[in-house]
Amino acid sequence: MDRRRFLMGSTVAGVGALGLSGCAIKQGRNHLSSPPPRIDPEIDELQKRTFDWFTHVTPRETGLTPDRWPTKSFCSVAAVGFALTCWPIGVERGWMSREEARARTLNTVRFFHDAPQGPEATGVTGYKGFFYHFLDMETGHRFGRTELSTVDTTLLLGGMLFAAQWFDGDHADEAEIRRLVQAVYERVEWDWAVVRPNRISMGWHPETGFIEADWHIYNEGMLVLLLAIGSPTHPVPAAVWDEWCSVYDRSWTDHWGPAHLAFAPLFGHQYSHMFVDFRGIRDPFMRARSAEIGPFDYFQNSVRAVEAQRKYAIDNPMGWAGYSADVWGLTACDGPGDFRQSIGGRERQFFSYSARGPGDRDDGTIAPTAAMGSMPFAPAEVTACLKAMKARYGSGIYTEFGFLDSFNPTLVERQRRLQHGRIVPGVGWVDGDYLGIDQGPIVIMIENTRSDSVWRRMREEPNLVRGLKRAGFAGGWLDRA
Repeated sequence: MDRRRFLMGSTVAGVGALGLSGCAIKQGRNHLSSPPPRIDPEIDELQKRTFDWFTHVTPRETGLTPDRWPTKSFCSVAAVGFALTCWPIGVERGWMSREEARARTLNTVRFFHDAPQGPEATGVTGYKGFFYHFLDMETGHRFGRTELSTVDTTLLLGGMLFAAQWFDGDHADEAEIRRLVQAVYERVEWDWAVVRPNRISMGWHPETGFIEADWHIYNEGMLVLLLAIGSPTHPVPAAVWDEWCSVYDRSWTDHWGPAHLAFAPLFGHQYSHMFVDFRGIRDPFMRARSAEIGPFDYFQNSVRAVEAQRKYAIDNPMGWAGYSADVWGLTACDGPGDFRQSIGGRERQFFSYSARGPGDRDDGTIAPTAAMGSMPFAPAEVTACLKAMKARYGSGIYTEFGFLDSFNPTLVERQRRLQHGRIVPGVGWVDGDYLGIDQGPIVIMIENTRSDSVWRRMREEPNLVRGLKRAGFAGGWLDRA
């Protein structure tokens, strides 16, 4: 999995009617020809502030979005994919000119298209078409001993492919964006990463070879498989999807709410959904499940995963401060540090950066992105969560760039060295950084809720459509694609 490795049709209320009509002019199918749907002003403000973070930290010349800020950091290629997705959203919202978005996008795509690739351990950006998880902010070359990452490459490609669909005009630079994006996608040797039967490896190191872990439990990896299966140049067999689904029974649970494919941190229910509209389309597994329990798809699965997280916060079995029906959200995020501390006569275990979920390394650390990135799945509940977090914790966690990455209301006194953040009076521990891979879902999923914009373009993305159909998906919008 991503997130520094995991610890080394259906509609939703208010979404189905949000699709916007076509275009007024060829220069922009993306120019709105009708007023945007109503959305709470506080959600609009959050989306704008979070978008501003990307413009503030991403160098215009290279597009190398840092993994975190303001702490000095390396580039996260997944965060670059999210930034590329944000620029057209900014144009549609009136926050950025088309010219600026086009220039930023072309600079970024050119950088990755032209960056050196090879088997060497240093001096390169990627190999076999894949890119390293983290890159040096100055050179764009591999940072340290980070892995060649199949999922981070995929999330970069998701942003690129969306940009290629959005920049559909006759301008020479838009044509160049489309050409370069397809070239970057087509050179990825997905079949090279299949080192065990019908399983794609999570990554590779030039020093030690392939990572032992594969994409083989239900998580954020769906887009990896779909783009690999849909490749026109280096495809993997459709049996890779069958193998992926073969272990679903291990993940099916009703422990914290309605039965669904569980993955503890919410990013696993968000990342692929940022780019794929799973509403009403079903693979063989979902068709079989629908025959048993009624209409069901991967979108509804994420709806249920969000319900389970809220139920867990309401029940609050570990007795953490702040958890409630309106303050919730566990995912991979920063934490105070790796230590134990006695609080109220009870010894508590805390973690630094870690993937968190119901009953899984839960240390009382709440990540606003977990809820805010779930906007399409529970718009009313997410809006209530935003308002409650701001009302209770205010500027301690909410700033000019939106939410700081995470906070922990239980840890109100420092007895051990903090790895991140500080203790804020009246709030508890608060992280000092924003993380690109947590900021991205906020902007993108709010936009999918309010305008269907990313989903709508990706429903027309031929490589993704090809992958979905080869994997056995059918129904809904896919039957018309």
